[in-house]
Amino acid sequence: MGFQSLSFLLLLALTAVLCPLAAKKSRPAGILLLTLFSVIFYLWGLGSHATLGLAALVLGSLVTFAAARAFHFRRETPRKWALAMAAAWHIAVLLGFKYLGFFTGGTVSPGWAPLGLSFFTFQQLWFLKEVGTGEFSLSESTRLRGDEFALFFLFFATVSSGPILRPSGFFPQLRGEKFLCPDWEDRAAGLYAISFGMAKKVLLADSLGAVVNGGYAHLDGLTAPAAWLVILGYTLQLYFDFSGYCDIATGAARLLGLRLPINFDSPYRSLSVGEFWKRWHITLTTFLRECLYFPLGGSRRGEMRTYGNILLVFLVSGFWHGAGWTFLVWGLLHGLAQVIERAAGARLTRLPKALRWTGTFLFVNLAWVFFRAPSFSAAASVLRSAFSIGGGIPPFLTENLLPSETTALSALGLGPNAGNLLLAAVFLIALLAALKPGNTIRRMETFRPAFLRGSVCCILLAWAVLSFSGVSTFIYANF
Repeated sequence: MGFQSLSFLLLLALTAVLCPLAAKKSRPAGILLLTLFSVIFYLWGLGSHATLGLAALVLGSLVTFAAARAFHFRRETPRKWALAMAAAWHIAVLLGFKYLGFFTGGTVSPGWAPLGLSFFTFQQLWFLKEVGTGEFSLSESTRLRGDEFALFFLFFATVSSGPILRPSGFFPQLRGEKFLCPDWEDRAAGLYAISFGMAKKVLLADSLGAVVNGGYAHLDGLTAPAAWLVILGYTLQLYFDFSGYCDIATGAARLLGLRLPINFDSPYRSLSVGEFWKRWHITLTTFLRECLYFPLGGSRRGEMRTYGNILLVFLVSGFWHGAGWTFLVWGLLHGLAQVIERAAGARLTRLPKALRWTGTFLFVNLAWVFFRAPSFSAAASVLRSAFSIGGGIPPFLTENLLPSETTALSALGLGPNAGNLLLAAVFLIALLAALKPGNTIRRMETFRPAFLRGSVCCILLAWAVLSFSGVSTFIYANF
């Protein structure tokens, strides 16, 4: 089940009403009902592999839970071996489902992978890491129950595309006063985030996606202006797609009295690539830093070792996103950029902020080409067109852009100019929304219900719902 559907809105409404009612009688009953709704969310509309995918996640969670209990309660055994074997299990399952075809050249491949497996795997590894370091303990005053752990890996708001949850931030909330007992301000802030998240996804990300898809479908016809629109369009599409998902997820969790970690913090305002990764997909960056970079030695073992660790971390990041050489090149580019920034040191910070922002934003845009392109030849074609000379805006860029709105503008007498006007409007609004200080999640903390704010939220949500037809799946659901 996708967030951008009427079925999800119905499920969310039932969850937000029935789970708090069940929790008034018994907190475990509320958790059990919420887990049941999460199972329905996971199984809905996933076809023949839905049950098998769920079974794979359940089995993986049992492996994690058993290893964590062995670490705490069987002190006569080599405790860390249990955690290491569980981690090896999760890595092997992820490699088997998502990368076996890549490693065998397509000779052997399962042909499918459980929904959310990449996010699930990193979340389980984070759980094992925090248990091993003592950041989270199963032997606290109230021991972790099985139903709580089931909710940790199945929670419908995060199961398919994150944010990646760390146990020390999630489980204490299940025993807090707010869980399944949200107040009016929680509900208002949740609806605010959901409405803005839907608008980001349906009205901006998918509109930009129509331009990007049109460009990649007509690579031979790309002019220089068209290529730059395709490059910038994907930069903005990816941000609003994933940021929109996280807004909806965070808003849905807030309706239940839960707070999810911030995953985006205006990343396109960054003045360096290093800063970009402190603002983009923050939970992934934090996971890679704490669970890979630090164990490798971080920056404590000399300059060359530090550079090697940075490159390895970003190669892993690229490979996690997809089993393809283009993803590895994207990760390598970001790793090299951070190595260069680290080597340059203070010399970069002395440059004018405008120059640093321009260089960072241009680099991120060009690197995203390898992330989006289906092949190196496609990436080379886009980049070659971008640095060519002349040309106009070909009509195929606006063929599928907001068709209902285009028809309405044409009916007002704008004719062939309607598509170009909408193209300019979408890019201008998207740029302003991406570069404006602050973000939806931070504004939730100070959000207070008011007539004007409520009216804007209702309009955005209604517009998004009316535009559900033909909406694509979230990009990060594919990773």
